[in-house]
Amino acid sequence: MIALNTITSKPADPTQTLWDVIIVGTGVGGGTLGYALAKAGKSVLFCERGSNNLARSGTLTANYAEQFGQEPGAVLTTESADLLANTGRFNEVVVDESGTHTRRFVPFVGSGSGGSSALYGMAFERFAESDFAPGISHPNNPESSLEAAWPVGYDAFSTYYSAAENLYRVHGTQDPLSAGAQRSRSLLQPPALTPAIAKLCDHFSAGGLHPYQLPLACDYVADCQCCQGFLCDKNCKNDSSRVCVQPAIQNFGAVMLDNCRVVRIHADKARVNRLACKWHGRDILLRGKQIVLAAGALQTPNLLLRSVSIDWPNGVANSSGMVGRNLMRHCIDIYLIQTSRSDRGRSFDNRFKEFAFNDFYCVDGVKLGSVQSFGRLPPGQMLFGSLKQDIKDGPVPWMAGAFGLTIAVFQPFLQRMVDQSIAIATTMEDLPYLHNRVLPALDDAPEAVRISYNLHDSEKKRVALFRKMMARTLKSLHWRLIKQAENNQRIAHVCGTCRFGQDPQTSVLDPNNRCHDLENLYVVDSSFFPSSGGTNPGLTIAANALRVADHMLSSYPALQHTGPIRHEA
Repeated sequence: MIALNTITSKPADPTQTLWDVIIVGTGVGGGTLGYALAKAGKSVLFCERGSNNLARSGTLTANYAEQFGQEPGAVLTTESADLLANTGRFNEVVVDESGTHTRRFVPFVGSGSGGSSALYGMAFERFAESDFAPGISHPNNPESSLEAAWPVGYDAFSTYYSAAENLYRVHGTQDPLSAGAQRSRSLLQPPALTPAIAKLCDHFSAGGLHPYQLPLACDYVADCQCCQGFLCDKNCKNDSSRVCVQPAIQNFGAVMLDNCRVVRIHADKARVNRLACKWHGRDILLRGKQIVLAAGALQTPNLLLRSVSIDWPNGVANSSGMVGRNLMRHCIDIYLIQTSRSDRGRSFDNRFKEFAFNDFYCVDGVKLGSVQSFGRLPPGQMLFGSLKQDIKDGPVPWMAGAFGLTIAVFQPFLQRMVDQSIAIATTMEDLPYLHNRVLPALDDAPEAVRISYNLHDSEKKRVALFRKMMARTLKSLHWRLIKQAENNQRIAHVCGTCRFGQDPQTSVLDPNNRCHDLENLYVVDSSFFPSSGGTNPGLTIAANALRVADHMLSSYPALQHTGPIRHEA
């Protein structure tokens, strides 16, 4: 790598600096890239729309579950929006225009230092080699816009997978079914399985399955209360803020502007010239030699699409019309396995993600996905509120009132279910379709994210097959299915909305994640995925960010920090 000059102190006015790289977003993609570039000597500015919430206590999120969980979704009050913001959550409504009735919901997406990784469940799995050649796994779906293969294959990602696993200190064991390339992983040793999970894994092994300990970006600090969905106050969760953003700032001179919303990209036909932002309520313009978008697969295309100009009438970098299209979200279902009284002793703990198996990744030539422990469900109060909202958004909304009358009986039932069950999740690969997309913003709500997403018949058939396989697997256990695969509000692992590829007519980015249309604009969040894979995307996002960092460092050797510039309004 080529070392470049470093800014060692925060400038009084960030608008007076020409930055080597400005990165919009501090999640796994933006945080990892910024760390690598700052370590190599580039002047890096992070723009984060949320707060620098690294030191905030996880109890705030628990309060959110109790207070806001009763009526999630459609309406945000000032109080509830502030509560979401303080707990690292996205605090705006997504407008779902997929059906005959518009629905509004608050997605479970992070906002603040670390982005969604500050809340994630820490699963850091490699994509399978087959995920990089999805056309082989899905040969008979002409309605999908699926490419035959990624423009960069597994072998090119392998070294960066290892580097990302080391950087995020991933603990776990090898998947017995993984190909030889994955057997080279140098994972740290995880703690022993908890007794109830160990018993369940023995049950699955006896049935011919191949469970293993799920790789997690977690340091397993003593007395950690488990921070899936929570901001961690125990320094156990290796999110991008802890691992990358804060070290980049403290050790390598990077700067972060929190509460900085990028509202518009100003670009001519060749380059991005400046970013228009609101920083703590102040309108500012920022300039960088290289601009990187890492705001997530909803916000990144939304920002591009609303940055309309004479040069870019359909949005910046959108000459292909592909920005926002090919929206994918994993189809996820939750299975609750009821434990026996003997298993629910003092050692019983259902809070942690512990195991996974991939026996159903591909079944008789049909690509499905992974199965892994989910960790503990949200409190019964939050589940009750979520169910009530689902009814309100459904075909018989008047039933929500009647359902609300059952709270005295049904909410305690849900809480017992939470306390006494082991939750496991199925994650099924979703395919890209041009009609599934982030829609252009409306004039009267330019920053609101609008989506249109409908599950295709092909995915519905594979969901049904996955459920059939799981029912067969769990038949000797006491279990119940919480169907979530068809629910757009569970927009898990959203990706694909600015995909990379060789052809500028069918992709937004080139194989190095630079926009085909602009010489200094990159995207490194999950927007770049041309297919969604069959497992968690975090590690692939991190590995790709390290790959793009190497590309940028080798491609721009002349980039040097040039100091203050004259501010232009």
